[in-house]
Amino acid sequence: MAQGSAILLNGVEWTVEAMEPQHGRLTLMHSDGHRESRSIRWLVHHPHAQVLSETGGSVSRPAGQPRTLADLDENQLDRARIRAEHVLEATTGFRDGCPERARAGEPRPAYDPERTTLTERRSAKVAELAALPRHEADMLGLRYMSFRTLERLSATGDESLLLACAEGRWTRRRGGHPSVTEEVREAIFAVRHECRDRAKISMSAKHRLVHQYIRERFPDFPLEKVPSRPTLLRVWREWFGPGGSRPRYERSAAAAEEAGVSTRVVVHRPGQVVALDSTQLPVLLRETVFGEAVSATLTLGLDLYTHSLPAFRLTLGPDTSTDVAMLLRDVMLPLPMRDGWGEAMEWPYPGVPAGLIAEFAGHKVAALPFFAPETVTTDHGGPYKNHALVEAERELGCAILPARVLRATDKFAVERAFSAAKTMLFEHLLGFTGADVADRGADPEGDAVLTLAQMEHVIATWIVKVWQNHRLGEYAPGWDPGGEHSPNTLFAAAMHQGGWSMEIPDPGLYYKVLRKHHVMIHPRRGVKILGLWYFAEVFDEPRFRQPSDRGGKHAGKWVVHSDRRDRRQVFFQDPVDHDTWHVLRWTGLPPEGEVPAFSDKSASELLALAREHGLKPRSDAELLPSLLEILGWAAPVDAWRTQKARKTGRKDRISRSREASRAQTAQADRARGRPSKAAEPAALPEQAGSGVKAVDASRRHRREASVREPVAPPLLDDSLRQRHLFLLPAEPRGCPSKEKDQ
Repeated sequence: MAQGSAILLNGVEWTVEAMEPQHGRLTLMHSDGHRESRSIRWLVHHPHAQVLSETGGSVSRPAGQPRTLADLDENQLDRARIRAEHVLEATTGFRDGCPERARAGEPRPAYDPERTTLTERRSAKVAELAALPRHEADMLGLRYMSFRTLERLSATGDESLLLACAEGRWTRRRGGHPSVTEEVREAIFAVRHECRDRAKISMSAKHRLVHQYIRERFPDFPLEKVPSRPTLLRVWREWFGPGGSRPRYERSAAAAEEAGVSTRVVVHRPGQVVALDSTQLPVLLRETVFGEAVSATLTLGLDLYTHSLPAFRLTLGPDTSTDVAMLLRDVMLPLPMRDGWGEAMEWPYPGVPAGLIAEFAGHKVAALPFFAPETVTTDHGGPYKNHALVEAERELGCAILPARVLRATDKFAVERAFSAAKTMLFEHLLGFTGADVADRGADPEGDAVLTLAQMEHVIATWIVKVWQNHRLGEYAPGWDPGGEHSPNTLFAAAMHQGGWSMEIPDPGLYYKVLRKHHVMIHPRRGVKILGLWYFAEVFDEPRFRQPSDRGGKHAGKWVVHSDRRDRRQVFFQDPVDHDTWHVLRWTGLPPEGEVPAFSDKSASELLALAREHGLKPRSDAELLPSLLEILGWAAPVDAWRTQKARKTGRKDRISRSREASRAQTAQADRARGRPSKAAEPAALPEQAGSGVKAVDASRRHRREASVREPVAPPLLDDSLRQRHLFLLPAEPRGCPSKEKDQ
């Protein structure tokens, strides 16, 4: 290192202006003319010092991105422009560096390029800047602008001139945390690893744990050099993030990362991943039996590639595993056209004509994709963890990809779909309840007008007509990230790029996804499923009188499928013809043909007519006034045996004697250990004839005990002696004085 060498200190470039090796000192000069005198020892031990050496015409720079004008704030950029204008005026005579953009009054006489030389203009600029007030020159950074500095800055271009005029201290590289030594670093990582399995603690507690670790592991390390709590907080955030999550979720994320399942899943075709989730419908519905306002559960199935909603379910109350299994079945089935849907809502996707789809499906198909799901992502709710649903997913050939516990980000797309449905549809319907109770209307129960069937029709129409055609924002495909797409266009493009397998499942799929029961067949009663007996005439055949030939865990048992939503019948697959399913009716039902058949519409009309005439089931609380009215004349309280006036017989006398004896024993216990008093009179052989007299006697005794014994008033002589100013000594009464004796 010699005079004129360039040095980087914390990312800021300095020049060695003078060397004094005999004194061990050197002088450093900044680009703005600022000088500092430092010792060579200080420079050698500087943690972020680097000498810029020229090799092969190139200058070696430290690793890192170069600074740009975007690194400067508005104030710094204005100060750099002012410096650049002074440099340009000294070089060209004009503040903007060009005669075509000359400002008013330019060029000034001292900077006229036709009358002055470059050296004269630079000398004039140095003299002008030296004449500026000191505070103004310091503010603009022009105090140390020398002739040599003007020469160096004049060699740069327009863009580089602004960066050269900007102080290096504004954009210098971060110096890190010198106080974080190897010992401190080891302590920080040890504390972080320890806190992963503990409850959540504050940064102050972590700071104390760092002290404890260093004290026990490194006894020679001075504790005063341990970083402070603010420094530890900054280092912790830089190394491990803000740490806003809870320890439970951090442990699950760490376990997923160690297991290698935390990688990102890239979805690139429809049906690859289908996310399922349930939420409470934010609209109150009107149930069709008694007209009460009830809440429902909305379950959605979302395709993560096209963001289509191929299936949904509405259930009164919480959903079950059967509802979710049927939702997966609906994903694989084409949606039939409904009443009121025009041709615009029919199957529109190019490549596969709508007539071909209708021929295979047996009906006209609406504009909604259907496919076989490959992977199903669910949360850890009860219906999704049910073994019956897991078995149904295996029957459908789906891989199960459960989300992490309480991590909505693992299925963020379906969460966004719920939010979008609320803002795009549910907020506009009557009976909307809002986000919580505080946002609820005055009477949402009274506003509810839609029934479950009507709401199901509204949601289906909205999905086909609105959701499938709305523009997606940040969910563009990888092959066109800047384009505008909708779920329908993404599905059509996927059909054109990779083809589409039109696989319509057979009707037997309904029975396969139902819950399975392994039971024995009783010769006369049939099978018992969930406490009910079911029978069919097929069980009279000789082949069902013997145990099943099934082996393994359920050896000798038969498989029966049940739908918990309808307990009137169960379904039995024929062991010979697997395409045949036998319906087993509940033995509690009357024979077919004796009860008239009722459709859903006629049943709802019958119940509505009964509701109009006041025929409505009521709870015990609602029937309590009527029950009390009946009991009032059938069994009044006065007629209770314990409330009747009883005659004084032998049992009553014995009980009263027992009470008197107990009272005497209690009184003796109270008097034990106290000074003896006059014996109290024994208890009367007979008690008061009524409760009123006993209460009056007790009150009288308490009143007499509270009154003090009357005291006689003092004599007049005593009162005068107490009040007289010339008080004479008292004489004993009955003894005459000496004067009186004389």
